[in-house]
Amino acid sequence: MRPHSRMAAFFPILAWGRSYDRAVLTSDLMAAVIVTIMLIPQSLAYAMLAGLPPVVGLYASIMPLVLYAIFGTSRTLAVGPVAVISLMTASAASAVAPVGTPEYLEAAVTLAALSGVMLTLLGLLRLGFLANLLSHPVISGFITASGILIATSQLKHILGVRAEGETWPAMLHGLVSDLGAINPATVAIGIPVLAFLFWVRKGLKPALQGLGMSARAADMSAKAGPVVAVALTILAVIGLDLGNRGVAVVGAVPQGLPPFTVPSADPALIAQLWVPALLISIIGFVESVSVAQTLAAKRRQRISPDQELIGLGASNIASALSGGYPVTGGFARSVVNFDAGAQTPAAGAFTAVGIALASLYLTPLLFHLPVATLAATIIVAVLSLVDFKTPRQLWAYSKADLAAHAATIIVTLLAGVELGVIAGVVVGLLLYLWRASRPHAAIVGRVPGTGHFRNVERHAVITLPHLLALRIDESLTYLNARWLEEYVLELVAERPQLRHVVLMFSAVNAVDASGLESLEAINHRLGEAGVGLHLSEVKGPVMDRLHRSHLIEELNGRVFLSQDHAFAELADDTVVPPPPVDHYEARGFI
Repeated sequence: MRPHSRMAAFFPILAWGRSYDRAVLTSDLMAAVIVTIMLIPQSLAYAMLAGLPPVVGLYASIMPLVLYAIFGTSRTLAVGPVAVISLMTASAASAVAPVGTPEYLEAAVTLAALSGVMLTLLGLLRLGFLANLLSHPVISGFITASGILIATSQLKHILGVRAEGETWPAMLHGLVSDLGAINPATVAIGIPVLAFLFWVRKGLKPALQGLGMSARAADMSAKAGPVVAVALTILAVIGLDLGNRGVAVVGAVPQGLPPFTVPSADPALIAQLWVPALLISIIGFVESVSVAQTLAAKRRQRISPDQELIGLGASNIASALSGGYPVTGGFARSVVNFDAGAQTPAAGAFTAVGIALASLYLTPLLFHLPVATLAATIIVAVLSLVDFKTPRQLWAYSKADLAAHAATIIVTLLAGVELGVIAGVVVGLLLYLWRASRPHAAIVGRVPGTGHFRNVERHAVITLPHLLALRIDESLTYLNARWLEEYVLELVAERPQLRHVVLMFSAVNAVDASGLESLEAINHRLGEAGVGLHLSEVKGPVMDRLHRSHLIEELNGRVFLSQDHAFAELADDTVVPPPPVDHYEARGFI
């Protein structure tokens, strides 16, 4: 690989930057304007969701975008605060310090730094596959439960009450207990904004198209709906003096660029936060890379998952150093970025410039922004995350995956986000181990007139009483080795006329030491019973490993290239298996 190619693999900006021209610049600038308009209210809202001052959301939307433009491989992924990561940040930081304290902010910044370091290390070590520990049912269940938790937590701002609670039952109890303290003025703001934003999401685009606007322009205009809600509610608060009627407002938002911040190096704090940081890293990476791959496929582009880890890691480190909190690629804003015509990650850097200008010049205008407006923005955004289709699909397709999905939802709602993720991973791994310990195996026979072999229970096939052909549909490991041994010996005991057993290895991708030991034990016991053990269709890598053992030289039968060849050679009932080779006693089989 040439030096430039190696540098471009680590700094993707060197690859796409070489062909950057005026046309691409125009497309990126247009996308940046649209995403900036969308991102300002989102950043404020998600910071509030994380229990942080709204301005922290703006800080987390500047430098991370610049760093991702340098290190990220997706042309259209939009990095920044997202709902689920904000919720996880609030859960982790609140376990360390009370909301609103300097220690709480320090914990959030440290979370971003830890997440950034973890993601970067995973990327440098090419360990992106660890994200596979989270299956789709687990991820779907976690996001659904998080959406429910987030929406419920924001209802207090819509109603103007002080309901508290970390879990779903506690939130509901707090809301019910405080119903008598509902603020009518807050409700008069929150409910109409909520209804307006729901209508904007579904009804504004068709309405604008009905007025003659093009589909793309109508879609982009609809995405700016939250900005309209922000402007109108600010004017309402000022004009009707709602601040003196109990309507909570954002208040003073510091004006200026993000300050340089040094994350905490306190070992005690790091010890408290490293597990939540790891969970935030994995969840954020899975969400981000899923969005990036989906959008890349639409333009026949590709991303590098390991380099994405580095890009997200650099973004989170930049967020921590600029007073922000953990970030990742967001689905909604990435889709908007894509639809707006973004061609390169430079669109994200231009968005960062727009957010920086907003931090410099627009923050005084946000003083009278009702908290209820931000809450309504969050509720509308996260309810789209709640997935009711997946449980129905899993019920029809896989009850085991449904169990992992349901466990994740229930534990997340009842015990919190961190335990929810852990429960989903644990249940998923247990289900995998259970499946692997009981692999599918089928007695097969030849399909008449062909060289194909199929399950005797599904097809009308030719079998021979002295020949048992068994297809193993799983790699042989310590999880299922004993099961295979017992299964084969049970089948042999049921067939006194049996002279040959053929294990069809077409689906066996690996044989570990325990699997080898079971094969040697099966070979020995069948040899003592006068039954030959044969293998067929063994894959090259598996055969290479078996040749490094004693199994092949001690086999009571042969290794056949194909099952058809084995069937033809052993069809003659006069073929006598060779006597077993007596090398077992030294290895403890007797």
